[in-house]
Amino acid sequence: MKNIVIAGGTSGMGLATAKLLVQKGYRVTILGRNLAKINKALIEIGENASGKSVDATNTDSLKQAMGEIEQIDHLVIALSGGKGIGDFKDLDLNDLKKGFEGKFFAQLQTAQSVLPYIKPNGSITFITSISSQSKAIGTAGLGAINGAIEIMIPTIAKELKPIRVNAVAPGVVNTTWWDFLSYEKKEERFMQYSDKIPLGRIGEPEDIAKMIFAFIENDYITGQIIAVDGGLSLI
Repeated sequence: MKNIVIAGGTSGMGLATAKLLVQKGYRVTILGRNLAKINKALIEIGENASGKSVDATNTDSLKQAMGEIEQIDHLVIALSGGKGIGDFKDLDLNDLKKGFEGKFFAQLQTAQSVLPYIKPNGSITFITSISSQSKAIGTAGLGAINGAIEIMIPTIAKELKPIRVNAVAPGVVNTTWWDFLSYEKKEERFMQYSDKIPLGRIGEPEDIAKMIFAFIENDYITGQIIAVDGGLSLI
């Protein structure tokens, strides 16, 4: 049974991916900072799942965790941060630095740490964001973080062959990322997006999980960034 490591697998898209992969017959190992959240997620995922408490901003912590995992066939990097949002004129650059540390550097460090252990026929899937191309007001910082990851994907794929490297770029997805807004404001924002999105709704974590599963299953895809945004990037 193949084992998939999911960094950031305790909630949202990472957790949805873990659930789907177990249903499809894989074993999963979820990584997260908070042990209580890991244990809660493992109950939801059910059988063939395990977890490790890891600080993805700490290279030594990552290397130790990867080395302790018995088998790594594929890696999914669902790490994200909420820093770096806001209109440029008011954008706190120290906040943006934290955004890069929490996502850009954390994702790259996670990918580097798995390289001595991942199977040669395995894959690494990054989760970025449609903010890299949407040009929406208030997302210049988020676009910079996610765009910086995406511009590296094709080159990393060439360098790491035959390990496959891809990225999923979600649009507006119903996750806890939006909890910086009040419930009322979040619902209002979701309605506004739903009216704009060609497919008429915001995304769910399961929509992203299906694309990640496709990247894992299809061993003839590498160096690609696929938007899963309901058509938001078409606007």
